[in-house]
Amino acid sequence: MINVLLAAPPAYWDEYEAPLGRALAAAGLDADLSMDHAPEDVDYIVYAPHKALQDFSPFKRCKAVLSLWAGVEKIVGNQSLTMSLARMVDPGLKKGMVEFVTGHVLRYHLGMDQHILVQDGVWRHSPPPLAQDRKVTVLGLGELGRTCAEMLVRFGFQVRGWSRSQRQVAGVSCFSSADGLLEALRGAEIVVLLLPDTPDTENVLDAEALGVLAHGAKLINPGRGPLIDDDALLAALDSGQVGHATLDVFRVEPLPAEHPFWAHPNVTVTPHIASETRADTASEVIAENIRRAEAGEPLLFVVDRAAGY
Repeated sequence: MINVLLAAPPAYWDEYEAPLGRALAAAGLDADLSMDHAPEDVDYIVYAPHKALQDFSPFKRCKAVLSLWAGVEKIVGNQSLTMSLARMVDPGLKKGMVEFVTGHVLRYHLGMDQHILVQDGVWRHSPPPLAQDRKVTVLGLGELGRTCAEMLVRFGFQVRGWSRSQRQVAGVSCFSSADGLLEALRGAEIVVLLLPDTPDTENVLDAEALGVLAHGAKLINPGRGPLIDDDALLAALDSGQVGHATLDVFRVEPLPAEHPFWAHPNVTVTPHIASETRADTASEVIAENIRRAEAGEPLLFVVDRAAGY
């Protein structure tokens, strides 16, 4: 019997008990899923960050912690976590993110806000360029960023991508390192942020980075709130260097009602809805990782502790 501990807020049990049980059985695993296993009996921890479990040292038998979140910044630095850690890369999460990013890139590319929000009787004939003439930069070429970049390539956009380590994505001009960041951003008309939240990525879009964009560039941030220097962004919005920003994630969530983003005419605030982990598809990923571990195969999406993602 494989003992699987669901270490998450209580509401997760109602969401995951049935689909995770089905996925474990479908993977051929004789597993006992519970929120109450004693630490010494636990083989795997399915984890969503919460206050109840911060000390992993009692879990001597545990082979892996399998996160239900794509972001692992709340756990990766925990010194008591010595077993393998895998983040969630859920097919449903990827599909949702591709739809959100593509939709907002096309919204900006086609100038849809002008026609939806400004119905004042003035005939403004300004056809958009073709996608092949629009420069789009994706910051972050992990699973989510790469998949979004590939979709934008299919639409014909000029796509550049940046990541801290060099990547190769078909149809994408890829850059890396600090010097490569500014080169990837230079002249970009639309920027999508899908980097992890680490000390190295905090404020990656600062005043200098915003300053090399095409004047009036548009930003889409469904990644992590700390990726953007909020004060620098507000200044760039006020000057017109950035024409508009769609922000889905923030340093503090829910975004406080008094935050200037709410009232700024060139900011669209969305309440962390870009994409969501789906219990059915996430459960399949968890079950596959447990099957792999039991078979002695490498886990999927293992976190690089040194890099923080």
